[in-house]
Amino acid sequence: MTPIHDPNNYWEQLERLEKLIRASELKAGIIFSFHSLVLGLFFDRFEQLEDMLNSSVISIILVFLWFFSVIISIFYCFKCFKPQIELKYDKNVFFFGDAVRAFGTIEEYTKRLAEVCSTEEELFKQLGEQIHVECKIIDAKFKCIHKSMKFFGLSVVFIILIIGSWLITLKF
Repeated sequence: MTPIHDPNNYWEQLERLEKLIRASELKAGIIFSFHSLVLGLFFDRFEQLEDMLNSSVISIILVFLWFFSVIISIFYCFKCFKPQIELKYDKNVFFFGDAVRAFGTIEEYTKRLAEVCSTEEELFKQLGEQIHVECKIIDAKFKCIHKSMKFFGLSVVFIILIIGSWLITLKF
């Protein structure tokens, strides 16, 4: 068996991809947690902020823009947890949905799994399809994380502008 056709290379690639999936979801969770904390503080202190909001149209606009950017960022966090990947493949013993539904009984599944694993060509084809699907999932997740982080950054800018606006109104 040449190193190029070593199935361990495929399994190692799948393991690396699984780590990337977990990393993207961890990032989404951290962003979501930060937004939850800031939103909680905002609504907890809303009575104290109400005077500032009533005194300045600019503050109201900034709070609206901040809230809008937070909602969009949270939307992309949720989208990261459930990307919509629609791909058409043959039945694959390594796709979890197929393993449960496409091969009938557990005996039929294990028989098909043994057949796939005993034929290098079929094994590499099905492992390659699994790698391709996971790459598509990771690509979608990281696109969502990128968008979420962009709106997260924008929300931080709006918080700074809100605080600046508030400090200006205190001096006058």
